[in-house]
This record gives sequence, structure tokens and C-alpha cells, in this order.
Amino acid sequence: MPIVRPPLPPRPAADPGRRRLLGALLGMPLAASGLAGCGGEEETPVDDGPVELSVFWYGSAKRAELTEKALRLYSARNPRVNFRVTWQGFDGYYDRLATQAVGGNVPDLIQVDDSVLTEYARRDVLLDLGGYAAEKRIDLSGLPPGLVRYGEVDGRPMAVAAAQTTAAVVYNRALLRRLEVPPPASGLSWPAYVDWAARVTRAARGRVAGTMDPSGDHRALWLWLRSRGGELYQGRQLGFTENDLLDWFELWQGARTRRATPSAALIDQADGGEANRQLVVTGHTAASFAWAHQLPELQRYTDDELAVAAIPGPPGVQWARASMYWAAFRGTRHPGVVAEVINFLTTNMDAGIALGNERGVNPNLAIRRYVRGSLTDVGQERAADLAAALADGLGPAPSPPPKGHARVRALLVAAAETVRSGRIGIRPAAARFVAEANAALAQ
Repeated sequence: MPIVRPPLPPRPAADPGRRRLLGALLGMPLAASGLAGCGGEEETPVDDGPVELSVFWYGSAKRAELTEKALRLYSARNPRVNFRVTWQGFDGYYDRLATQAVGGNVPDLIQVDDSVLTEYARRDVLLDLGGYAAEKRIDLSGLPPGLVRYGEVDGRPMAVAAAQTTAAVVYNRALLRRLEVPPPASGLSWPAYVDWAARVTRAARGRVAGTMDPSGDHRALWLWLRSRGGELYQGRQLGFTENDLLDWFELWQGARTRRATPSAALIDQADGGEANRQLVVTGHTAASFAWAHQLPELQRYTDDELAVAAIPGPPGVQWARASMYWAAFRGTRHPGVVAEVINFLTTNMDAGIALGNERGVNPNLAIRRYVRGSLTDVGQERAADLAAALADGLGPAPSPPPKGHARVRALLVAAAETVRSGRIGIRPAAARFVAEANAALAQ
């Protein structure tokens, strides 16, 4: 069946005031927000006759091509079901989704990540998938247990991992060969990684710095905390203290003193995470921090050969982490069909081949192994190799981040930038971050 692609309406520029308004509206009870009466697990599913499901995700044109291919495979097996798809880049995606939630017209099947999973689940935007999982209509048995857990909110499966990814160091292999410096080995301690980066800077005579400064990167901080026996969160509070953050900022202040990282201005430009601004592709550093599945996208921005290594620390600090999830709208008129589509996208071999590793390695271990042999993109192959190398040593999965996670991430970036610029000292910056972050989590 054909896939209908409605044109994207113009998106107004996002501003902080609008985000606050949408956040407040999204926090209303169902009756006030317009979600009541839109359907959901309490209503009789409408699964007879022709079904058109709306699907919404963020990503590149390549992701759209592969996703639509997989959806066509489902329709070929289930001719009564077709899809109306909408996709866009990441920027503005959650603003738009929040607007849809306010109006009670969220698409039937949506892609979300861990920045909003808990919040959307607790605000009754998402369909509880527990019953479908119990009946094996969504079969989670082939997924790593930690990956299943990372889709649960309050013990309930609220989403299924669309893929699994790994926080990684992406490094310029060609540059390191020219400098005659070995690549960063997986499993380095954080101080050893800084030593490696300083060595790169010396070998390059200061023309290139060894590494991006990740002091504002929540992924790096989280894994560093886990290497010390901590966590980013404990329930709805930070899982670390002001002194922990002080140690983290001091680690990177020392790296800057040794010129292992570039100037604060360059780091600030890359803090947003956009692939084309990553310092490893702009030529300002030999390494940056990214998700492993982003390697093919990063490779497109440089002629030098890139590769990946595990982020510093023992393998057990990592866990089976969803790069993003498939989730269903609680108000969908076709909950059973949406559940079957989620199951197809995450457990069907043909769908797995169609999707490849663009979002990360397949969540289903058997399909992951099968798809590995069909990969032709070198970047995807290297990301898959890293996932396989770490698989047996992964640690237990934490709960998905609580409501307020997006705000905490922004506060960390801001705190790191003020420290790097010298506008505020490390201790007051750490104290202010902890206070503001805990306040954001308590809302």
C-alpha cells in the first residue's frame, strides 16, 4: 500500500516562553488538555476494516527512506493497514510533538528518546504496552534485559527500543596515523585518556588538540559517575553531589591547562551536538564524543577516515541503551495494530534488514547478528563491532531519566561553558548547577 506523506506545515521558531507554555499545557490533566475521549486502552479498539496509522519520527532523509521501506513491508503482509508518515530533523521535533499532545492529536506511532520518555509516560501521552508484552504480541524475549528495562517507566513497558547504541569516542584515524600516535584504546581511565589527548596535541605541535572537552556532555558525565559507583539520577533527584561535579570540572580544567582540549570558543560551538560542528570533523580535534551509530553521518563531513572506541572507563559503566524508542499514543484508535507494527519493526528479520543500523544496532539480538552480515557501510560496521565487543561486559541499566532531564542537560552545558570562559569559578558553578538541577527535577 502507498505511504502517504502529508506536507510539513511551517514551524514557528521555538522560544523559551513558548516551551514553558507548552510544558504547562502538556502537564494538564487529560480532561483539560483535550486528551480525554480520544481513545486509549480503556476504549474498544477499532481494529476491523481498513486502518491508516499516522507515524512521526525525527532524523535524516536516509532514515526516512529506510523506515518507509520497512513500513511498506508491513503493509505488504497486512494489506488493510497503510501509513501516513511525517518526519523532520531533530530541531523542533519535541516542540511539535508537545503541540500535538496539547490538542490530543499525537500520531499513532511516534519515535521518542530517553529525554522525554518518563515525562510523556507519566502524563498519559503514551500507551502502556505491558498487556501486549505479556501476551507476546510485542515480543521482548529477544532483547537484552537491560534494553527492555530502559524502556520501562515505574515498572511498566512504555516503549520499545528502536535500536541500541553506545556512547563512544569518535577519532580521526587518518590524522593519528600521520601524527604516529596510536588510537585511544577502549577501557582507558579518564586520566589516561587526558594523557593520550595531551600527547596528540604535542605531536600536532598545537595545530590540532587531542580531544573535545566533554565537561558539558551529560553522557560523558553519567558514565564517569558510574565508574565511581554513582549515577546521574536517583529517582527524581541528582544522583551525585556538588563535590562530584567539582572533581569532573577539575579534570577538564587540568586538560585545558595541558592543551589537551581546544579553546573554549571552539568547544562552545560544538556543545550543541550537531554532526557538522563536531570538532573531529571540523579538524580542530583528533577525537569527539558521540553516539556510535552517528559514525556514518560524521564521516560524511570529512575526507579523513574516522573510527570509534569505547568511552573511557570499564565496560560495565555502559548499559544496553536505546538510541531511541518506538512508542504508541495512548489515544490511538488502533492500539492493537500499533502494537503489532512495533513488534514487526523490532522483531521481524526483513524489517531489520530494511532498517539496517541507521538508528543503531537492532534491538533483537538474533536479528542484530543476521543484519551484521548484510552491512555495507563501513561506519555502521565499525559501530556494530564496538557494540559486539562491549556486549558481554555491559552493566545494569538504570531507569530512564526523570522528567526534567532535558533541562538538566541544558544546565550542565551552561555550567561547563561558564567555567571554561572563566566567568565563574568551578565551585560556585557546581553549587549553582546542583541547586538549579534539583529544582528542575522537583517540578
